[in-house]
Order: sequence, then C-alpha cells, then structure tokens
Amino acid sequence: MTLLADLSFINFRFIDVLDILIVAILFFELYKLTKGTAAVKLFWIIFLFYVIWKLVGYFHFTLLSGLVGEIFSVGIIALMIIFQPEIRKFMLFLGNGKFLSFFTDKFGKQEDFNAYSNEILAVQEACGHMSKSKTGALIIFARQTPLDDFLQTGDPIDAYPSNELLENIFFKNSPLHDGAVIIKDHRIAAARCILPVSKNPDLPQEVGLRHRSALGSTEMTDAIAVVVSEQTGTISVCKAGKLTRDISPVELRQMLIMELTED
Repeated sequence: MTLLADLSFINFRFIDVLDILIVAILFFELYKLTKGTAAVKLFWIIFLFYVIWKLVGYFHFTLLSGLVGEIFSVGIIALMIIFQPEIRKFMLFLGNGKFLSFFTDKFGKQEDFNAYSNEILAVQEACGHMSKSKTGALIIFARQTPLDDFLQTGDPIDAYPSNELLENIFFKNSPLHDGAVIIKDHRIAAARCILPVSKNPDLPQEVGLRHRSALGSTEMTDAIAVVVSEQTGTISVCKAGKLTRDISPVELRQMLIMELTED
C-alpha cells in the first residue's frame, strides 16, 4: 500500500501529457525563431530567472522571492519592448497557414491549379525573360498570412498578372523596379514593396539584398517568394526561410503549382 502511494505521482492524466506536449512545442518553436540571434541568450536568461524564482519560493525565502519576482515581472516587459520584432515574428507563426494546416486540410477548401494558372504562367514567362537579360526581380505570392504591413510600404497596382506587366515593372529604368511585387487574390496588389531582411548568420556572403528580403518575408509568413538575380540571372524560390537556388523556368512552374495548389 505504501509502495502504491509512493508511485501515485506517475499516474499522469491524458490532459497532463497534452499540457506538457503543447508547452514543449511552443518552447521548441520559440527557440527555432530566436536561434542565431541575441534573443536566444535572453531566452535562457528568462528561463534561469524563472527557475530561481520557483526555487526561492519553494524554500520560502520570502524577501528574496519577492525581489526576484519583481525583477522577473519588470524584465519581461522590458524584453517585450526590446525584442518586439522577434515577438511579432512568433505571433505571425501562430497565425499563419502552417500552424493551422491541420484544420485547413481537413475543413478548408483548397484551390485547384486553374485558380492560379494565369499568374503562375505569367511569372514563369517573365522570370524566364528576366533571367536571360539579368534583370533583378522579387515577386511574392501572398497566401493565408496577411501581408498588409508589406503592402502599405509599396505603390498600389491592382492589375491582372501578365508577363509583360511584370517585365515592365522590373525594367531597370522603371520607377517601380526597386522592391517587391506582391500578388494577392490572383491580382498584382502592389509594387515597390519593402520587405524585412533576414538576419540569418548562416547565409552565404554572396546572397544579396533581394534574396535576404525574400528569406525575411518567408521567415515571418507563409508567403512564397520568387527571386531573379541581377548579377547572375539565376532564378530562386524561397519558402519558410529556405532558399532553393538556380532553377529553370520549368522547375519554377512545377514548384509554384505544388506550393500554391497542394498546400
């Protein structure tokens, strides 16, 4: 009987296991988002302060517990202000399509290829021509995560996607060629949009500003980015902060079909 009483603590309920699993996933995703930045060090500092706070409370150090508790409370507010970009990035992760994919795959309606065929063909042809002429370009396909913050930085277009229009926008003497074009709801929503630049320290030095902007925008959202290098003319596709470089126009088409219609 005594042995059973001593082992009673191992009788976990299902809700306890689920609670631990959810917290572990959230901490793991937070670590991935802050990995390689100064925030990861503060992540461990917060964790250490929390452990100390609980220990002094457990041993009933009243004065020390109160002091550490006040430092912990004020420190959390200070860190929220200092690391606002990282917190915003984490909140965008919670709201994007990847986090809700389990539900959208089950209950959401997926669009078929016909819905995207015109814009995919336009981007394929435009990127093929711009690759040959070494014309730099950055095209963003908006998906479930709202890109209103990015759209507000650019010039509204609201036009039907065509390869001629895309090539004219990115023509070197065009006033709209700097920045990104964002395609939303099967329309070219805006041009000359400013995107966040990736701070990933593991990127090769030859990766330029366009590619870093493509990475930065897809690290924060579920968007798909297409980049044409001005230096080499190579075409790249970026998704979830991962860059696939040096692909052909045909491979670009296949990747866009897969990413936009089979998510």
